[in-house]
Amino acid sequence: MTPELLEKIDRIASALERLSPPPASSSTLETHDAYIWHGSSGVLRPVEHVSGVDLALLHGIDRQSRLVLENTRHFAAGRTGNNVMLWGARGMGKSSLVKACFAEANRDTPHSLVLIEIQRDDLSTLPRLLDILRSQPRRCIVFCDDLSFETQDADYKSLKSVLDGGIMGRPENVLFYATSNRRHLMPRDMMENESGSAINPQEAVEEKVSLSDRFGLWIGVHGCNQQTYLAIVDGYAAHRRLDIAAESLHRQALAWAMERGGRSGRVAAQFIDHLSATLG
Repeated sequence: MTPELLEKIDRIASALERLSPPPASSSTLETHDAYIWHGSSGVLRPVEHVSGVDLALLHGIDRQSRLVLENTRHFAAGRTGNNVMLWGARGMGKSSLVKACFAEANRDTPHSLVLIEIQRDDLSTLPRLLDILRSQPRRCIVFCDDLSFETQDADYKSLKSVLDGGIMGRPENVLFYATSNRRHLMPRDMMENESGSAINPQEAVEEKVSLSDRFGLWIGVHGCNQQTYLAIVDGYAAHRRLDIAAESLHRQALAWAMERGGRSGRVAAQFIDHLSATLG
């Protein structure tokens, strides 16, 4: 091999090294409290600031907040915790609750937890991520937002094995938190089709819903009534220090909800964003 060719190979190798992201390692999780997992490249990308709202602003889900916060605090303190599934009405703060409880636990005990977001499409790489986290000294919450499965989707089987049932088991320093609009993560027609075509319909349905049994805390989040919706609006308005009379605030908030065809925490936040811009 000629010196010129060796020089070219060195230059190519150096260029590839600069382009490739650094491998996930023990030192990676010591620099930040939140990361995003990229399954295709096997890289944990640090997050400088986790977007979210303060736990005190999440009205209408007091019981759910208490359960998730208690579980998260126990885990942060080095005790055992449960995997958590938050399911139910859209826009009612399920993902916001996960991030708020994580922030609250880390506020009580700084840097006790690491939040790692995994995309639904990267679930097949979850065993690889857990192999990395297994050797970490810090406690980690792996978070998947909007988790659900469709017909012919087999990823739920691998997730079942990872959460509970695999011979290696879930690492003691890892919990899995997820949110979903579906109670059992599967579309209703998928379960009904299985029930209608299987030799033993009950066994077919049980196999599909058994994934939800892997979550020790399986918490429903439901839609809000008008009183709760206005309480959410009041909380956001006070947080933003908006100069507006309560009567006018409520009248505009209800009109905004009517135009959007429903009331929820997300609708309230969108209304406050609009009102803040209007009031300057």
